[in-house]
Amino acid sequence: MTGALIFALLVIVVALIFELINGFHDAANSIATVTATKVLTPNEGIALAAVFELIGAFCGTAVAATIATGLVKAEFLTLTTVFAGLVGGIVWNLLTWWFGLPSSSSHALMGGLCGAGLASALGDWSVINFKTIQHKVLLPMVTSPVVGFLVAFATMGILILLLRTWKPRTVNVTFGKGQILSAAFMALSHGMNDAQKTMGTIALTLLIATKSGTFNNVPPWLHFLNTPEFTVASWIKVACALTMAAGTAMGGRRIMKTLGSKMVRMQPIHGFAAQTTAATVIFVASRLGMPISTTHVITTSIMGVGATKRLSAVKWSVVGRIVLAWVLTLPISAALSYSLVWILRHAGIH
Repeated sequence: MTGALIFALLVIVVALIFELINGFHDAANSIATVTATKVLTPNEGIALAAVFELIGAFCGTAVAATIATGLVKAEFLTLTTVFAGLVGGIVWNLLTWWFGLPSSSSHALMGGLCGAGLASALGDWSVINFKTIQHKVLLPMVTSPVVGFLVAFATMGILILLLRTWKPRTVNVTFGKGQILSAAFMALSHGMNDAQKTMGTIALTLLIATKSGTFNNVPPWLHFLNTPEFTVASWIKVACALTMAAGTAMGGRRIMKTLGSKMVRMQPIHGFAAQTTAATVIFVASRLGMPISTTHVITTSIMGVGATKRLSAVKWSVVGRIVLAWVLTLPISAALSYSLVWILRHAGIH
């Protein structure tokens, strides 16, 4: 194998490592509330998430296209750029995962790619597609958590009003069953959005490598890597969805604990309202090609249902740490990737 081919395969492996860590970090979002309310055990929740994450990964490629072609101008995208962008996102994700903070893997990846692209363009800011970032990254970044909070608050308020004459046991049994459906919907929406981000990165890697002639003389069993036009092959979808599910099983419990119990104490009806709200917001964003943070949306949805009890029911000190991680994610992941490109360039690797 040539050095270029080995490096291209390395970038794909690193992308799957990012997806695995995304599973540590984000896929737990889809099942945190259903396990916190003890409707499902963690293992049952993980199995449910794995199935519906896989289904969601096959439901469109709009988000994948935004990640791959909408952030950085194509002429500055190289395998080194993609590699550095992924590594920057991975480092930040691991740091926040270690401290149990549900920060955004989506923004870590997007920040990483933009930082690496900026370094590849030697600091020329015109390399960044600010129009796409404004409309499909920054605007949804601000509005989706707000929508999640307000809609979850309203949904929970309506449920309390409609069910005020029900016995607590009836409410718990009914919404315990309903929460399984809402968890499945959440996993489906998560697969549509988060799995697509790495899918788009791998498809972009294959496109760059194909255009540079990396796959011209590969063995026949590697011909499937040739990608003359941007497209997300079925094997990429399956690989990303299964890798994310594996990550959830390996490390998702840290984030489950923060989301499921540290912010608000929940019953099945609260979990149902939060999951249904978050899943709907994520589903709509995915159809519009917006790579939003599923972490932001589920977190603020949980805050919204908790606030219907009373504002003091939300543990605002924990929320403050989470918000700090959100604010820092884009600039720090971008700085990490920028620095890595700079180091690789001075080491003679372009």
